[in-house]
Amino acid sequence: MSPHPILRRDFLSSLSGGFTGLALTQMLAREASGSSAKPELNGGIHHRAKVKRVIQLFMNGGASPMDTWDYKPALTKLDGQKLGSKTKIEGATGMQGALMKSPFEFKQHGQCGKWVSSVFPEQAKLVDEMAFLQAMTGRSNVHGQNAYLMNNGFLLPGFPCMGAWISYALGSLSDNLPGFIVLPDARGLPYNGRGCFTAGFLPAVHQGTVIKTDSQQPIPDLFASDQFAYATRSADADGLALLNQINRAHVAQHPGDSRLAARVSGYELAAKMQLSAPEAFDVMREPESARKTYGLDNPDKATADFAKRCLLATRLIERGVRFVQVWSGPEGAVNNWDNHGNIPTQLPPMARSIDQPIAALLQDLRQRGLAEDTLVVWTTEFGRTPFSQGSLGRDHNCGTFVSWLWGAGVKGGVTHGVSDEIGYQAAQDITTGYDLHATILHLLGIDHEKLTVRNNGVDRRLTDVHGHVVKEVLA
Repeated sequence: MSPHPILRRDFLSSLSGGFTGLALTQMLAREASGSSAKPELNGGIHHRAKVKRVIQLFMNGGASPMDTWDYKPALTKLDGQKLGSKTKIEGATGMQGALMKSPFEFKQHGQCGKWVSSVFPEQAKLVDEMAFLQAMTGRSNVHGQNAYLMNNGFLLPGFPCMGAWISYALGSLSDNLPGFIVLPDARGLPYNGRGCFTAGFLPAVHQGTVIKTDSQQPIPDLFASDQFAYATRSADADGLALLNQINRAHVAQHPGDSRLAARVSGYELAAKMQLSAPEAFDVMREPESARKTYGLDNPDKATADFAKRCLLATRLIERGVRFVQVWSGPEGAVNNWDNHGNIPTQLPPMARSIDQPIAALLQDLRQRGLAEDTLVVWTTEFGRTPFSQGSLGRDHNCGTFVSWLWGAGVKGGVTHGVSDEIGYQAAQDITTGYDLHATILHLLGIDHEKLTVRNNGVDRRLTDVHGHVVKEVLA
């Protein structure tokens, strides 16, 4: 029997745990990705692509539509009336109270006349470039379930997220950086932890690489500690060469296990990242004017974390990262968009933390020439009720919420869909997470019905058995 499996275990056990962990979480190296992107289709696989890169901005907790993007004057007229359910609805945390008007002023903006709340003064200036899906709807009022639905296409865990599907279909645009990078809130991971970044049953190499931007080492143990004098560049090269030989022998003996192939690609990519990552992740290399525009250096630091991650997202896609996910808010009862207690006091800090950075992100992408093949998506897991919870909060509501698209292939200044007069249920031209995913894949040159992988006897896809491309918001 070959001694390789024993040698491999011994060798791995002698390596840094952080480095091994990096290998498990790194995205693909191009040669291991199985990329099928076609140059003649501008990088698409089924039809010509208009988009090559995606930045997803996810508002964790359930951003309130009637306090941000969905103006409801009827709520002002009906404020205080008790028209809600007499029983507790599924997924809600309490009984529905009286109808509650928005405490924020709405005004029309741009040539399109889009109504926007006063909590988004900077994004409001760019509505003529955005396409709004105004009647999004979900299937659960539970954070975890609908967050899975909006990211992975299913209510249950175990399914690949959109970033993993895109990586699987198209491969990487860079040899030196992961193809799918996740930038979580500095205060913690979102609902479901890493479940919304998973590769599921796809090869493990396609899961998201989580970067902790608030850390001195965003990628732990990418470089050896100074206390290990023997861990030189040449020693790394020799060790990785031997490890590569051992691993490839093991892969040959276990062809059905994608995890080791992911490790092999991860080690190779990690070695390349020792050269590329320090430059890519250092947002302080940007001029002071750029950092100021994003809000990185605001005196009160309210925008600093999200600004840093938006600026980093720009730098990453500029360097070839295919899909970057930027999260606003951690899991839990505070510091996110889950505003059960007090909309007037809890929502404005969250809105302020993202407003200037997102506006700067869109403007910067255009100035750098990246808007020509980059898509930006803003969304959340569900909305909130038009009814009060307690006195001034709002409860979960998957009945209607808002998403928007910006960038390549998008028709700016349009609004698709309408919710009912109080913002409780989607009413006209309803769209779902399946439709959003189908539209994003379409812009990337992918037919969502053809991108399938057989798993446990079923041909699985991101959109399950649902979804249609929302052509009304496409240029």
